[in-house]
Amino acid sequence: QVQLVESGGGLVQAGGSLRLSCAASGGTFSRLAMGWFRQAPGKEREFVAAITWSGANTDYTDSVKGRFTISRDNAKNMVYLQMNSLKPEDTAVYYCAADSVMYGGTYNIARGRIGSWGQGTQVTVSS
Repeated sequence: QVQLVESGGGLVQAGGSLRLSCAASGGTFSRLAMGWFRQAPGKEREFVAAITWSGANTDYTDSVKGRFTISRDNAKNMVYLQMNSLKPEDTAVYYCAADSVMYGGTYNIARGRIGSWGQGTQVTVSS
């Protein structure tokens, strides 16, 4: 399993931008689909975005389409989530996640088939 460490969270005003980063180590990162999830206070953890092992395909939850972009750099073992036009309802702890099998697609990440989780990074959007 890979170990995942997120960074880049913080406090931002509505309409602003943040870029989250996820550093992976200790596993076959370049062969794993990756994703981002979030959990707001009092709510269940929800899928945000996913990217295939090659980076060729991505998937997003409807509420972030057109505002968030997931990307990866396999040479650096990194995954990113660029978040633009942030809204107060985007406030949550954001988690990086790795698929549990190699060469999987975004479908499996979106449905919670997760092999490794990061510790999370807080994103707070003020109105």
